Amino acid sequence: MQQKEALFGKTLEQLKAVVLEIGLPKYTAAQICNWLYQKKCSSMEEMTNLSKKARASLSDKYDMGLDTPISVQSSKDGTKKYLFKSDGGYIEAAYIPEKTRNTLCVSSQVGCKMRCLFCMTGKQGLQGNLTANQILNQVRSIAEHGQLTNIVYMGMGEPFDNLDEVMQSLEILTAEWGYGWSPKRITVSTIGIVPAMKHFLENSNCHLAVSLHSPFESERRLLMPVSQKYTIEDIIREIKSHDFGRQRRVSFEYILFKGLNDTPKHVKELARILNGIRCRINLIRFHEIPGTQLETTDEKRLEAFKEELKTKGITTTIRASRGQDIDAACGLLSTREMSKKQDLKNLTLDI
Repeated sequence: MQQKEALFGKTLEQLKAVVLEIGLPKYTAAQICNWLYQKKCSSMEEMTNLSKKARASLSDKYDMGLDTPISVQSSKDGTKKYLFKSDGGYIEAAYIPEKTRNTLCVSSQVGCKMRCLFCMTGKQGLQGNLTANQILNQVRSIAEHGQLTNIVYMGMGEPFDNLDEVMQSLEILTAEWGYGWSPKRITVSTIGIVPAMKHFLENSNCHLAVSLHSPFESERRLLMPVSQKYTIEDIIREIKSHDFGRQRRVSFEYILFKGLNDTPKHVKELARILNGIRCRINLIRFHEIPGTQLETTDEKRLEAFKEELKTKGITTTIRASRGQDIDAACGLLSTREMSKKQDLKNLTLDI
């Protein structure tokens, strides 16, 4: 039996095509949007300003497209890690509550092909792109969806390797007919796929975060093989060509590795390449993963690195480590679930 197409995750223009296809008035599309994104209905039967015939016509061809998480891990600090099933694989979303905000970190792909040395998701390889429906389902289907204040695209996958679906999800999140969120509450992270980054900067007002991790090209290529195609110079040039204004922010993510990228020469070079960009550097502790010899910088050096950057005039923060008593690092929970599935498959074959 063929699976029905999902309504949730469609734009207003796409829904206009849907209602015309099944013979409903064009204005019905706006009504459906209202039910999907503002009234947050869970079934077509709840769309009571549509006739029963209209609801039946929709149900014949379409499904709501809402899926609940298959598991959740809760940390003593309030962080929650949600696991979703997706096309034979698994994706993760992390809910991070703080005093003044509640952030959801969403995934954009199943696995990732970028092979960053420090990332567990990259070790899975790319298994598929998520649709706008699957991206937004992470927002809609968690218990805390009504409490969210911020969304970051920093989960599994490289968002700009799945540009069309990510842009569609951003449109739904920020459009008046959608969730109506301010773009300033959303941040999209990238390792620096320059053409897609350019498209994003020209067609969205959401914040940009760039995974940098070293200001030196040779080091960055070791950590992030994608640098062989899109250099630091390419990324900085593209960012400098855009006017961010006073409201939009660009930040640089910087994981500190002991003895590799945490020296005074790195501070000096960061100050040089970022000169002229109104930005923030987010320093991140490395949480060790299997299969890598990278080590985290000690706390004393981490604090010193921050102060050295601030002395250079760069706004710098240290990101708080959250959920350390659960599989909080990106890719750990889904990798563990994949391993269980493979172990079960092998056991079945052995039997």
